[in-house]
Amino acid sequence: MNANRIRHLLLAAPLIIAGMAPAFADESSVNQSIDQLLGDHTKYQAVIVALQKAVAAQDAKGVAALVSYPIGVKINGKETNVKSAAAFEKHYSGIITPRIAKAVTDQKYGDLFVNYQGVMFGDGQVWISGICTDNDCKNFDVKVETIQDGPN
Repeated sequence: MNANRIRHLLLAAPLIIAGMAPAFADESSVNQSIDQLLGDHTKYQAVIVALQKAVAAQDAKGVAALVSYPIGVKINGKETNVKSAAAFEKHYSGIITPRIAKAVTDQKYGDLFVNYQGVMFGDGQVWISGICTDNDCKNFDVKVETIQDGPN
């Protein structure tokens, strides 16, 4: 490698690294927001990743396992209260519409919206949040609590 090429690479290295920084900063910022507002971000991150993989694979059972029941959803335009994972699986294609699936699979972790209510995918198609498992809410499970074609 000639001296000019090495010099160009050395000069470009900080720019390349700086160009990567915002992606890490966004993920770090999301993690910090989750930690501060909701609790352990690693629990949320695990569910976010699992949800995206399951939706991408059209794995009805996998998605159903991540949902908090009962959950109010629209199935083919009709408001329905789904009470179990088995019922969710049965109606999966009517619940996870192409628009909802796209919102979940296209969502970048660093662009997630986080507030005290939970973590939002897309324009509000899916929300996940912590479900307390004890009276003091020191322990919680992260679950999907809202699935809708758009914000209400």
